[in-house]
Amino acid sequence: MSKPRKIAAAALNQTPLDWEGNAHRILTAIQEARNQGASILILPELCITGYGCEDYFLMPWVLEKAMQVFQKEVLPKTIDMFVAVGLPLMLGEKRYNTLALCQNGVLVGFYAKQIMARTGVHYEPRWFDSWPPGVESEIEILNGKIPIGDITVNSNGLCIGFEICEDAWHPDERPALKGAARDADLILNASASHHARGKIAERRELITGLKGKNDAYYLYTNLLGNESGRVIFDGEILFGNDGELISTSTRFGMKDVVVQTFELEGTTQTERIDLVEEDDFEDFTAACSLGLLDYLRKSGSKGFALSLSGGADSATCAVLVAEMLKRAFKQLGKKGLEERLGFKLSGTSPKEWTAQILFCVYQGTANSGEVTRQAARQVADELGAKFISWEIDELVQGYTNLVEKSLNETLSWKKDDLVLQNIQARTRAPGIWMLANTQNFLLLSTGNRSEGDVGYCTMDGDTAGSLAPIAGVSKQFVLQWLVWAKETLGYQSLQFIIDQRPTAELRPAEAKQTDEADLMPYDLLEAIEQNLIGMKLSEEETLTNLLRIRTESSEYLRSQIGKFIQLWKRSQWKRERLAPSFHLDWISIDPKSGGRFPILSK
Repeated sequence: MSKPRKIAAAALNQTPLDWEGNAHRILTAIQEARNQGASILILPELCITGYGCEDYFLMPWVLEKAMQVFQKEVLPKTIDMFVAVGLPLMLGEKRYNTLALCQNGVLVGFYAKQIMARTGVHYEPRWFDSWPPGVESEIEILNGKIPIGDITVNSNGLCIGFEICEDAWHPDERPALKGAARDADLILNASASHHARGKIAERRELITGLKGKNDAYYLYTNLLGNESGRVIFDGEILFGNDGELISTSTRFGMKDVVVQTFELEGTTQTERIDLVEEDDFEDFTAACSLGLLDYLRKSGSKGFALSLSGGADSATCAVLVAEMLKRAFKQLGKKGLEERLGFKLSGTSPKEWTAQILFCVYQGTANSGEVTRQAARQVADELGAKFISWEIDELVQGYTNLVEKSLNETLSWKKDDLVLQNIQARTRAPGIWMLANTQNFLLLSTGNRSEGDVGYCTMDGDTAGSLAPIAGVSKQFVLQWLVWAKETLGYQSLQFIIDQRPTAELRPAEAKQTDEADLMPYDLLEAIEQNLIGMKLSEEETLTNLLRIRTESSEYLRSQIGKFIQLWKRSQWKRERLAPSFHLDWISIDPKSGGRFPILSK
């Protein structure tokens, strides 16, 4: 390198097929990087189209439009800079996930992604072909022949190599070690790396894994926000050199464009900046807050409706909405938040705004307890949410009478237990849906992942909703998070929830119904899930693992594993119909983001 150089990375909050908005954010990032004196800028993967276009990538007009936007709007703005921008590209009959490489307003090449993400939430081989490693070709485009493939680019004496997200996650195949990038002075990584609990340490190994293998500078950027509904991107920017991590960025920011710059030459391995650590509970809160804000504004909705039961799950959803407003106000201010939402907020504080955008209803029956009724009210009051309570016994009895008359028999708890439980849950859905519709609100479904595992939910009842924000985490996590939220975030009313044993309150009070009595201890349920579903082990392997770490007898554990398997297989049809959920953990049971299983199986 001939002289010190300032380089930049941008995290962008994009939306699939938002041509005008996506281009605007790209151009804003280019200008901000230029203003900060950067001569090199890396933008996220597929940022022109949005990463989450899914089968739109199979439509030729989408790729053509992406190229038009790049050519007419982005390329001309790269004067006096080197900019790498992500877009899909058609070459013959094949589609590639590429970085368009721009130097001083001229297209100088395309780097094509070599390794497609094909597990968990990812389905890239459906839409894109893998570029063969070590191969360079040419494409005739924009009235010239341009290199494409596993390439590097020389920018004013600096050799720049590239990786796109998944390329870097395979140590034995990654371009930084096996391809053109192994000889580069600087490697740029454009990513769309979804958030999941525990992933941050693994991602940072993309840099530390190069220690002693590649001494280049390494600059990584990620997409930001709830781009397309389920997946949340944290917008992390990483900078390192010679396998040493020098800087990490703040994650889950609520600004649409985040630009960070770094100096090459003179930057040493000891000059570390802001090595932000991972915190499961804080990351969950930040991810859900960002996810809720983006889902609200991108859907054009005005708020959230919530059936607040006085239990752990609905209380968690309510607190997350309040946290969304607090965090957005802190980062954006009232004016910025209003611009983001597209409507005015009444009052001057997040607590006042909560009353405007969160409508909670306690829907009581004869089986509801005063403890949960008061807990719901206390939580709503502390958050500032609008709260009402209504009774549904008359509606439940009306349905019961209708069926009893049709069958010419009387239903009883002894022989019709699930029937009588389910009708209560189902009867709660129409009213809260109607309320949500009148306000142009999103109805939040409050189910967690543990309930989804074993079908402990009533279809068209407690599963009703537009969005299930906590369906990506286990009940055990929710219970632990509530304690953290009380102690760390200061929501004292959560103590009313923490003091209770989780219960559906659908049987008469004398039954003393609890979730764990109906199912099994939640910590055991999660342990079985982690083995069978997360680690993909057999029934016997799961039993062997559990016997190492738990004190229960082999007979008991075997019976509970068998119960889980039976309920799991029986409940796939329910999981197919659950509301869209955020992907938040290393395990996903959402059929659209990782948990693809047959509805019928033996």
